[in-house]
Amino acid sequence: MLTVYHPLSAQEDKQEETAKDSVRTEKPEVIRDTVLPESYTIDPLSPSKAAFYSAILPGLGQIYNKRYWKVPIVYGAIGTGLYFYISNKDQYHRYRNAYKRRLAGFSDDEFYNIDGVVNADGSPDVSMDALRRAQEYYQRYKDLSLLITIGLYALNIIDANVDAHLKQHNISQDLTLRPLIVPNDFTTGTTFGLSLNFNF
Repeated sequence: MLTVYHPLSAQEDKQEETAKDSVRTEKPEVIRDTVLPESYTIDPLSPSKAAFYSAILPGLGQIYNKRYWKVPIVYGAIGTGLYFYISNKDQYHRYRNAYKRRLAGFSDDEFYNIDGVVNADGSPDVSMDALRRAQEYYQRYKDLSLLITIGLYALNIIDANVDAHLKQHNISQDLTLRPLIVPNDFTTGTTFGLSLNFNF
């Protein structure tokens, strides 16, 4: 019986070894990925270049920063401001010219007889006081439109500068936020928190 049992146990040992070997050889070999961190080259002149380009030609700094989608917004904003400035300026000059002609004693301006029918008392359709108020109204909005346009132009320069600064920030996996569980020695409980880790 011993002779029969010994070959069986030897055979089982061989099967276990081959099973271990087969497991070892069949197990896929995992090689850790080696991802090199991105190299961030910081150009200290980049923000000032972007601001300079936007000051020369609005939208050029956004093109330099490769933010092409901002260019139509820049031109739309500045163009709208310029449109209202020109429109208010034209209206202001219309009323101012009519007011100056009235002061000179003429009655042939475009606001004297708008509908082509002379008033019974010979008075103009738009009075001198109304012409003066219209001038003040359009002058106020002309100046406001100019200030808004200059502000949008300055905002275009600031946006290009800030965007160039933000492009140089290191946004990598070295910055991690992990939960932190610390045993509390005073209350024999557990304290929960967050740990912010910077790896350099």
